[in-house]
Amino acid sequence: MDTNHGRVDETEGLRLIRAFLTLPPDRRAEVIAFVEELARAHGRPGEGTEASPR
Repeated sequence: MDTNHGRVDETEGLRLIRAFLTLPPDRRAEVIAFVEELARAHGRPGEGTEASPR
């Protein structure tokens, strides 16, 4: 993996976390609900099955 690319990804991730944490609690709840809906739409493992480690 390209070290520079990894740092760019890490920096972007930290920016997203900072932006999330600056939201008021009601907006955070909306973001969490949206992400959960995306996860369901993309098909998570069914009940009783475990996700494989990456």
